[in-house]
Formats: sequence, C-alpha cells, structure tokens
Amino acid sequence: MKDDKQEHIIQRYRYGLLFYIFAAVIPWGFWFVAGYVSHQNGGNEFLASMLGLIGLCFPLLLSVAFICRDSALRKDTFSRFFNFKARYVGFYMGACTILPISILAAMAISLLFGYSASQFCITGHYTFTSGVFPVWFMLIMAPVLEELAWHSYGTDCLRSRMNLLYTSLVFAIYWALWHFPLAGIKGYYHANVVHEGVLYSINFIVSIIPFVVLMNWLYYKTDRNILVAIVFHITAGYFNEIFATHPDSKCIQTVLLLIFASIVVARNRSFFFDKTLHVEPSKY
Repeated sequence: MKDDKQEHIIQRYRYGLLFYIFAAVIPWGFWFVAGYVSHQNGGNEFLASMLGLIGLCFPLLLSVAFICRDSALRKDTFSRFFNFKARYVGFYMGACTILPISILAAMAISLLFGYSASQFCITGHYTFTSGVFPVWFMLIMAPVLEELAWHSYGTDCLRSRMNLLYTSLVFAIYWALWHFPLAGIKGYYHANVVHEGVLYSINFIVSIIPFVVLMNWLYYKTDRNILVAIVFHITAGYFNEIFATHPDSKCIQTVLLLIFASIVVARNRSFFFDKTLHVEPSKY
C-alpha cells in the first residue's frame, strides 16, 4: 500500500525534460560569462562570484517553480525533510560516514605505494578558492542548493520513467556535463582539477557514478529523505578538503567507491532494477 502511494506521487514529477534542459542551459550561460570575467586582467572577482552563485541557484528556483504549481508536490516535498524513522538509522549513519571512511581508507592504501602519511594532517587551508565567498561556506552551501533541486524534484522526474540504476547513471552523466563550465572559472575546484591533468579530470567524472548510485540508494532507502542527500553531499566535499590528500589517493577512493557501489547494487538487485518503486528497506 505504501509502495503504491509513493509510486503514485512520483508519477506527478513529470516535467523532467524541461527541468533538466533549463537546469543546465541557464547556469551554463552564467558560468561561461563568469569564466570569461575571471580571466580578464584585473578581473572582477565579485561579479564572477555572483554569476557563479546565480547559476548554482537556478536549478533550485526551477524546482520551486514546478513544485509550487501542484499542491500534492508541495505537501510531498515538505514532508520529506522530516520523515525520519528509527528503522533507517543505519542509512542515516551511512550518509554521514561512507565518504569520510572512503577517503581515509584510500589514503591508508596509498601508504602501501609509498605515499606520505602527512596526507592525514588536517591542513587548515583549501585546494581551491571560491571568489568572494569563504571556501568553507561554499562547501556547505553548494551541496545544499544542489540537492534541494536534484532531490526535491529532479531525481524523482527520472525515477518516474526508469529504474533506479538507470536513473542514477543518466543523472551521473548529466551532472558531469553540468559541472563542465565551472572548469573555466579561475581558482574554482573544477578548474584546479583540470589543471592537475587528464587523469584527475577523468577521475572526477568517473567518481560521480558511484557517488550518485550511493546517494540515490540512501535517498530511496530512507523514504526519499532530502536531508540525507544533502548530508551525504556535504561530507563528500568537506572531507576531501580538510586533509592533505594526494590527488592519487582520490583516484584510489573512486575505485573503492566503485567496488562498494557495485556490491550495494548486487545485494539490492530488485531495488535497483525494478521499475516499481520499493520503499521499505531490505538488506544493506
């Protein structure tokens, strides 16, 4: 009965194509201009930062516009911020710990290949800049703004049309492309990844796949709790920045996450492959 109710409400998230087109094209416009401004002599840092933030906010504004048109979607969205249940505690813990554990494990494995233990030091500084905004602020704000869009409206648009695995893979590809213009904004994280070399750029793209699979697994296992997705995303960025992590360790982390995500999918085949939505948690 509960599955039928969830299935019914998800079918109301029906404007996926329109949402995803505008959620990419409009931010791209702002970000390409921000990139141009950031590379001009005496570039206007404030203007570039504002353009970057506006682009980041637009998918959320788009989600709000679609959700507010439908009273059932408004009720559904608000309910998914506070639908915590004791039986989901393992998944709540997973949202908080999977990414921190994976980066610590990756750095530990890198020691076997001669990398320095100094990676475990908390540096007190960051590997990128974010214009006029403090980096710590953007490490929190960017995941919040993004997941309020992707997991209030966007993800369920895809899930209403395909199974969870395809939903995750399609969104991972889209999300990788969505980030593309950010690589042109001077000092931004994505620009620095590109500057580090092709290997690390490819790693960033590949890492999105297990990240999305695991985030959506947690999201749907917890009755589509939006805060779970937000917390999971925040831990990804923050714990990859507070340590002096070597870029190669991030590649190791991607391999670990790919292995873990594959195990999760294998152990939850019906959850990922059935078109019908499964609400109740099964095995981890």
